[in-house]
Amino acid sequence: MTRLEQLSHELVDVVVNLGYPAELGDLMARNLGTESTVERMIQYLLHVQPATAEEMVDEMLAICDERDKWVQKKKNEYYNRKVNEWINR
Repeated sequence: MTRLEQLSHELVDVVVNLGYPAELGDLMARNLGTESTVERMIQYLLHVQPATAEEMVDEMLAICDERDKWVQKKKNEYYNRKVNEWINR
């Protein structure tokens, strides 16, 4: 079992312990998709213990948005470096 699978199961357990269906936790784990984002979601749920499913999903979307922005930033840095290498050759 990979680390992501372990964390996904842990996320599902936390969601169930908060009184929500396991399917919600499974969907969140699949949407988050990486170890670091699933870990962030688990920490959020354990520390904040949101009152509604909407709050949990809103936080999941915020985490996904931050991840996507980070990925885009890294892509931009890579291509900027390649353009600069081409210009300075």
